[in-house]
Amino acid sequence: MSDEFEDDFATLFAASQQARQFERGQTVEGRIVAIGPEVAFVDVGGKGEATLEVAELRDADGALEAAVGDRIQAVVVSTSGGLTLSRRLARGAVTDRQVADAYEAALPVEGKVEREIKGGYEVRVGRQRGFCPLSQIDIVRTTDPAVHVGRVYTFRIVEYKNEGRDLVLSRRALLEDEQQAQAEAVRRTVVPGAVVSGRVVSVRDFGAFVDLGGGVQGLLHVSDMGWSRVSDTAHVVSPGDEVTVKVLRVDDATQKIALGLKQLSEDPWLLVPSAYEVGQVRPGRVTRLAEFGAFVELEPGVEGLAHASTFAPTGRPDGWTTRVPVGMTGTFQILSIDPVKRRIGVALVDAGTSPAGERASAPGQIVPGARLTGKVERHEKFGVFVFLAPGRIGLMPLGETGVAREGDVAKAFPVGSDVEVIVLEADAAGRRIRVSRKAVLDAQEADELREYHARSAAADTRSGASLADKLRSALDKPSNR
Repeated sequence: MSDEFEDDFATLFAASQQARQFERGQTVEGRIVAIGPEVAFVDVGGKGEATLEVAELRDADGALEAAVGDRIQAVVVSTSGGLTLSRRLARGAVTDRQVADAYEAALPVEGKVEREIKGGYEVRVGRQRGFCPLSQIDIVRTTDPAVHVGRVYTFRIVEYKNEGRDLVLSRRALLEDEQQAQAEAVRRTVVPGAVVSGRVVSVRDFGAFVDLGGGVQGLLHVSDMGWSRVSDTAHVVSPGDEVTVKVLRVDDATQKIALGLKQLSEDPWLLVPSAYEVGQVRPGRVTRLAEFGAFVELEPGVEGLAHASTFAPTGRPDGWTTRVPVGMTGTFQILSIDPVKRRIGVALVDAGTSPAGERASAPGQIVPGARLTGKVERHEKFGVFVFLAPGRIGLMPLGETGVAREGDVAKAFPVGSDVEVIVLEADAAGRRIRVSRKAVLDAQEADELREYHARSAAADTRSGASLADKLRSALDKPSNR
């Protein structure tokens, strides 16, 4: 065996060993070591060399765009009899052999969509024509098929028949692979507490769906859009908006992701204990009405409830609603604060009672002996309930109404009518208050008697004679017997 033969055999053996280290479809990087008339040799490591068609190193005008010593990236298209590389399968196969290699290795190829035909598109791949079904041109439904005509896309050859004369292509298969790879990368970053960016894809009444990338979507619920109550999600976000959100929860079993927008700003309720106090008066806006009361926004994210019982009765069950229509702004007194349950009780204050931020001055102290004017709230068998102030209801027993036993109490005190009473009993909390209309009538009668005596005394003084003088004169007159 000659030395020259042994050298050739060693070279071939090294090349075969080198080829075994790679797989078709693998992307490799190497250095061009030689450029021949038709083939270039690329050093990809080890003793063997890979080959690459020189045509793939030329630009559209035929000029070489690479030189010896340049480093390039290429795809392994064959390991049979040595390592064969290709750079242009991703840019458009130029030979029939390369198309066949792309099909065998499941490599992507570039093709130009030339025209729309029945059921899909005619696509040129190198010197060949292929067919891409309409369903395989994109992941999303194509509403206007003509938008793809003239475009250059990357495809996967899914069918190769008759030596390449019958090609079926799919762009969707590649897009789905890319999306899946991207989705896996995105899911590794989507963990509770993470702040991520995304694009709003749809808006519903209950929230908005946000695409975080790779087709991974999360739900931004309406309750997490803002600290203030959101009545219309469309006023917060719109389809296509780029948003930054916080990941609240991730359900590994269902792959559901909960997102939040308000969590990126400070919770206004954290400042409530230091900024609010019972008795304080603040401006507010009525946001909605319920059967039991009106919700009032005191500041963005902080709502109070003006319970129906805090409004003076009008004679109709829902008469209080006319005083607080939705959207109305007014002044409200803080009645109670529960930071744990996030509840604030408020009551509407008549205009001009107290400036905002100050403590409200009570229209009348509810203490025994106080004389107040209230409104009749309702009737019971044992008496009449009288509204005295927000949260302060007094009971007027039947015996304290001043109405005769056979009289009609309901007719004497219509619901919603004003009634003046005197407080007989009141505890410190204001939960047990007993009032009397009879006491007012008795006081009025006593006042009238005092006024009568005063008027009589004044009249006698003006006549110049005292009552004693008149008596004495009457006694001194002779009898008419």
